[in-house]
Amino acid sequence: MATSITMGPDGLQIPDDPIIPFIEGDGIGPDIWAASQRIMDAAVDKAYDGTRSIAWQEVLAGQKAFDATGQWLPDETVESFRTQLVGIKGPLTTPVGGGIRSLNVALRQILDLYVTFRPVRWYKGTPSPVKHPELVDMVIFREATEDVYAGKELEAASEGAKELLDYLSETFGWDIKEDSGLGIKPISESGSKRLIRAAIKYAVEEGRKSVTLVHKGNIMKYTEGAFREWGYEVVKDEFADVAVSWEDCGGDPGDKVLVKDVIADAFLQQILTRPAEYDVIATMNLNGDYISDALAAQVGGIGIAPGANINYVTGHGLFEATHGTAPKYTGMDKVNPGSLTLSGEIMLRYMGWTEAADLIVKGIEGAISSKTVTYDFARLMDGATEVKTSEFASAVIENM
Repeated sequence: MATSITMGPDGLQIPDDPIIPFIEGDGIGPDIWAASQRIMDAAVDKAYDGTRSIAWQEVLAGQKAFDATGQWLPDETVESFRTQLVGIKGPLTTPVGGGIRSLNVALRQILDLYVTFRPVRWYKGTPSPVKHPELVDMVIFREATEDVYAGKELEAASEGAKELLDYLSETFGWDIKEDSGLGIKPISESGSKRLIRAAIKYAVEEGRKSVTLVHKGNIMKYTEGAFREWGYEVVKDEFADVAVSWEDCGGDPGDKVLVKDVIADAFLQQILTRPAEYDVIATMNLNGDYISDALAAQVGGIGIAPGANINYVTGHGLFEATHGTAPKYTGMDKVNPGSLTLSGEIMLRYMGWTEAADLIVKGIEGAISSKTVTYDFARLMDGATEVKTSEFASAVIENM
């Protein structure tokens, strides 16, 4: 028996046997999916003594889909994620040439998954290039449907570019070089506010201390500057009883969540020099991309960084490995499955299955602390035992 997850007035309704569609992914995808699925199934079984289980439903995207159907992203796959609400995916090949620029971006836009959710923390024993990785404990809310990632671009010297250049010159007097490629950076009030609303609500519900709006509003005043202003409007209009801006409290929020802002370049310095000052981060698409990977480097690299794309209104959540397909390692049972496994961990937490999620964290920390790791960590550790992807999964399960 398998049952669909539904969205009710009080949030997601999770049965004991939920159907969860998955895309195993291209390149290293099959290896890391097999390991991650074993870990998730073991955690759920142990946490609930066999009374709960996931009914996995494979759907196709990427190279595997193209080889089987001639489509990179079949309609059936999109409909499965739309219907079942919660899903998970491995890394996907980006098609070369015209059509879909990025399958990941396409899924976010089709399903309106407006939050890219990236928790970044250090797992005990993980090798890191910084002295105190344990001070990094942030959750990034990155707007996922707008900004320069919206794909509103015109190639240099194209007819469209020439027409737009003429219009901008005649209407606004803008002097732009004739050989310029052009792109539009849409930042909307509605898109910004729903992102910031989700970040503040998360901070309140999870007992986090602050939300920081990261922007370059000092330069891009009507896009990133507007994001900042709209953020403070959300605080005052919707969360005044539980949150307060820095300007309104002088940095002393009492028992409320503190909402502050920082210029993006200053933020990228401060996450190295004083990371403990930051907690929940709300930012736009491009900034969020840079910030996510910069923070991941401080706690062990993108190979162990989880990610999700969520619509908190409809309940849709698509959890994913944050790295690429690494085709040179295809079928070698070699790479670290941590990113996909931990994306499964935050998926379980999103579903309210926190006991199973906690077991995955315990298992991963146990395996890494015992120095039973895949090659990427083994080369950075003294006395490590290098194991295969599948063997690392076994070590995680043994340490639950």
